[in-house]
Amino acid sequence: MGTILVADDHPLFRQALVMAASNVAPDARILEAATLDRAVETATAASDLLLILLDLKMPGSAGFSGVALLHAERPSVPILVISSADAQIAAAEARRYGAVGFIGKDQDLSVIEDAIAAALAGETPAVTPLMPDEVDDMAGKVASLTPTQLRVLLGVLDGQLNKQIAWELGVAESTIKSHMTTVLAKLGVQNRTQAALAARALGLGNR
Repeated sequence: MGTILVADDHPLFRQALVMAASNVAPDARILEAATLDRAVETATAASDLLLILLDLKMPGSAGFSGVALLHAERPSVPILVISSADAQIAAAEARRYGAVGFIGKDQDLSVIEDAIAAALAGETPAVTPLMPDEVDDMAGKVASLTPTQLRVLLGVLDGQLNKQIAWELGVAESTIKSHMTTVLAKLGVQNRTQAALAARALGLGNR
């Protein structure tokens, strides 16, 4: 059947999502992650990944960075956000960054199961508000970044210098400078400050 990743830092709710996923796809292998780093690591390693169930607020995640990073790593894998965030605000933003749908944690288990089934079938969960007709241009530019470029941008949002980002990614500082030049060009901004402000305004980092 394949693998489903459940990424949520609350053990009880994570187990509820595991149960819901198992009910919908009993033959699937269910993997769990309690941090964004672990979720990215697991998603990258699972070649047969079918679906990611993702909470927005996990250790290592700020704003919609978890959605953006997982989508960058596995662009063909549907991401279903299941969060306590305000659906009227968060649903459209989650979709902008690559999620196929958004379900509130206050929904009944049956509703969550229906959404999981729809996502696995390649459909948009019916309870998810549609994206606005006019797609935000900057959100589209952020979504075009590669996984490494997105990590560089997230480092900038955290206030890190190029050498700090280079150390975390295990590459030369000159490599980060090259990535930064590409990020600025893709976003259509002139400097790191403008890049950080643009990304933060979209909810990618801490406000």
